[in-house]
Amino acid sequence: MKPKFHQVPKPLDNTFSIRHDILPHFGTIWHYHPEIELHYLMKGDGIRFIGENISNFEKDELILLGSNIPHTWKCNVKEEDNDYVEALVMHFHPECLGRDFLSLPETKSIQRLVTLANQGLLIKGETKKKARKLMMKMKDEQGVNKIVFLLRIFDILAHSDEYEIISSNYSNTKFNKIDENRMNKIFTYTFSNFKSKILIEELAELSNLSITSFCRYFKMTTSKSYFDFLTELRLNYACRLLINSDLTVKAIAEESGFENTSNFYRHFKNFKNCTPKDFKESYMP
Repeated sequence: MKPKFHQVPKPLDNTFSIRHDILPHFGTIWHYHPEIELHYLMKGDGIRFIGENISNFEKDELILLGSNIPHTWKCNVKEEDNDYVEALVMHFHPECLGRDFLSLPETKSIQRLVTLANQGLLIKGETKKKARKLMMKMKDEQGVNKIVFLLRIFDILAHSDEYEIISSNYSNTKFNKIDENRMNKIFTYTFSNFKSKILIEELAELSNLSITSFCRYFKMTTSKSYFDFLTELRLNYACRLLINSDLTVKAIAEESGFENTSNFYRHFKNFKNCTPKDFKESYMP
């Protein structure tokens, strides 16, 4: 899927931006930008697409994205309940402090971090807590203090090994060769119809491919089979219903697109290492 270039808005009186977003969703456009992005999710859950990786996300997640790695978030929100997602998002162009900033001897560790972030990094542990705290303070700062916080955050991230690489196999060349309209059709169709039975023949026809070619195409693009992707999407939606509704497990299984309850139980246990009932009880006060 060929991503769209996105022009990151930046205040005229600042060299980089940090904003506090409270939105119905983060948007669904598969996009990239030269700015490095530090994204802390305060509220929300769903599925994120970063490079060739498709994974579930939930609140209290901190992600560092390098320049030009394509990404998007598909959020689970209930519009009828005025639901929303919330995040702190910082964008920092590698040259915003000067073209030679990342060439200084003092910034060698940050240089390595910036290179590593081109694969996408999920920040964990104490490093996440420290960076999150500084981001919260930074958003209210002005002038030189804002730059000081920026450097402190990147110094903490650069000297930590508390991270997980998200998209180790991503390559711009691979994605540039893939037909954008085809993948957009696949995702749009899936998001609109995952509650119903989806036939692989329908997707193959939509993609103008044979069934075998479609399966190979999707696996090559996302590093997972289409049905693994569809099952994760349905399970993620089911988790949302378990937490926020009084529906029975049987009704939730049907509402999420599973043909029968036993199939739902089997997939859910593999997905969450617990039963739907145990999962629901873990969120009860």
